[in-house]
Amino acid sequence: MRDRLVLMTVMLAGSVLGMECANARHDSRAQPADPELLHGAMHQLTDVIAYDILNPPQAGRVYAYASIAAYEALRPAYPAYRTLAGQLNGLTPLPAPAPDSQYDLPLASVHAFMTVGRALTFSRQRMDSLRSVMDERFRRMGIPAPVFERSITYGDRVAQHILAWAAQDHYLQTRGYPKYTVTTAPGRWVPTPPAYMDAVEPHWGELRPFVMDSGSQIRPKPALPFDLGKASPYYRQVKEVLETGRHLTDEQRAMAQFWDDNAFIMHVQGHAMFATKKATPGGHWMGITAIAARKARADLMQSAEAYTRTAIAVADAFISCWDEKYRSNRIRPETVINASLDERWEPLLQTPPFPEYPSGHSALSAAAALVLTDQFGADFAFVDSTEVEYGPPARAFTSFQQAAAEAAISRLYGGIHYRQAIEEGAIEGRHVGELVLRRVRTRAEAATPASVH
Repeated sequence: MRDRLVLMTVMLAGSVLGMECANARHDSRAQPADPELLHGAMHQLTDVIAYDILNPPQAGRVYAYASIAAYEALRPAYPAYRTLAGQLNGLTPLPAPAPDSQYDLPLASVHAFMTVGRALTFSRQRMDSLRSVMDERFRRMGIPAPVFERSITYGDRVAQHILAWAAQDHYLQTRGYPKYTVTTAPGRWVPTPPAYMDAVEPHWGELRPFVMDSGSQIRPKPALPFDLGKASPYYRQVKEVLETGRHLTDEQRAMAQFWDDNAFIMHVQGHAMFATKKATPGGHWMGITAIAARKARADLMQSAEAYTRTAIAVADAFISCWDEKYRSNRIRPETVINASLDERWEPLLQTPPFPEYPSGHSALSAAAALVLTDQFGADFAFVDSTEVEYGPPARAFTSFQQAAAEAAISRLYGGIHYRQAIEEGAIEGRHVGELVLRRVRTRAEAATPASVH
């Protein structure tokens, strides 16, 4: 993987161009900067996130801050694009390039992206390695030393501004908060097999959102009351999960496995346990964003814009969803079915270690799809090959909305969510996406987007 990215860097570095920031315009005679510079950096960040086994909300946070850094470091070269300072909660005006000085802002942008990604992940040596290789290839392509050093310094300044902002989002405080308390109260979430892991991020809903007023601003309907009476709505949903799992078609299995996106799957063989890693749900949608940008032939700035808007929607969808998860504390289907209906039943997918309601994948997929639809169009067909390196074959979709709908219903086929969590999660995610479209304006001439349903 690393060798492939090094080769990519060698090939792409030739497209680097100098920027004159006195008037913040492109040199129209120069070849535009290749967006593959940013696509390659995003892919590398996903690899590091998977290697570090960051949980889904943590990954969403990293993608958002790193993408915003890339956007803000590149934006001064594109007068039609607006800063996100004053639009995102707590983000103050960013450092500006010095007047009458030359910069290579694509270099600054990628450097800022990777610097923020390095600071927010654990395998910093891995990030350092690629960042150093990319920086060196830029240097060898003939960028004058003063321009090179000035661009790196500017990228660092933007990155440090973003990191200082990130340090105020309440994430660090939640590291010291109490763990989730397991009780035997009926209907309340308890750890699930095979690893019986502790609840993931019980305080994530308390983080400062990017555009929402708070994690509780957008709430789904209350979860159905826990009631195993055979005539109750809750019991009917439990039965639906059980019977669906017993009669899965090959296509339903393929959907579930394609959208699994479980960052840490435990395998038990006798007394031995080992884990396999995949991209997180947020990483999957970052991959879809890259596919769409490439197909649309988006330039570097348009690609940075697409990543940033999508990552913001995903990050806020996680905060909103997790706020409700630990308010409802709903038990997972596997626990209920094994205790009351079929002790030997197993879901197709491994049950994630956090409460059931609402479905996180449904929420963030709906939010991401809405933003990507606004970015690339309603009938944007694409082939999603994001999961190929993890095993599942590529799948074709006629639109982002179709992909989001499949991601949502895949959780029923996987046996890890009830229908209400899927449907209400999607509604919640759409509301988050609509809020992002209303509150985040990346282009100066952009009109207020209509609400998309």
